Amino acid sequence: MTLIDEFTRECLAIRVARRINSLCVIEAMADVMLTRGVPEHIRSDNRPEMTSKIVRSWLASVGARTLYIEPGSPWENGYCESFNGKLCDEILNGEIFYSLKEAKAVIGQWRSHYNTARPHSSLGYRPPAPQAFSPVPPPLDQAAAMQ
Repeated sequence: MTLIDEFTRECLAIRVARRINSLCVIEAMADVMLTRGVPEHIRSDNRPEMTSKIVRSWLASVGARTLYIEPGSPWENGYCESFNGKLCDEILNGEIFYSLKEAKAVIGQWRSHYNTARPHSSLGYRPPAPQAFSPVPPPLDQAAAMQ
């Protein structure tokens, strides 16, 4: 399951599992909404886990409206379809995963690269969420001087 911000083109979440049910959908969306806020609309296809009563009722209770694409009309969800195509071309079609844990780790690393380093032609060849700080902590002598 993938969650994409249509405006920034950032991949907000990828859930890797053998099966995704409506509770997994709610959990993934809730995790993103805790840090990003509740979106005005959620666009999705018509899979059962997305159209279930529990998901529709939960989205209504948090204040998000649903926009379901017409069955057999993937062009109505172009950003997500484009992202899924890149995910398949760049990682899924070229990997053999020996465990679910390995798949989660490899796909998570690809997602991080996609968001922070991979150039996007639609964004002027910049990544959607470039890294703004160095994840490497300063050396201890510099850290002591900062205090």
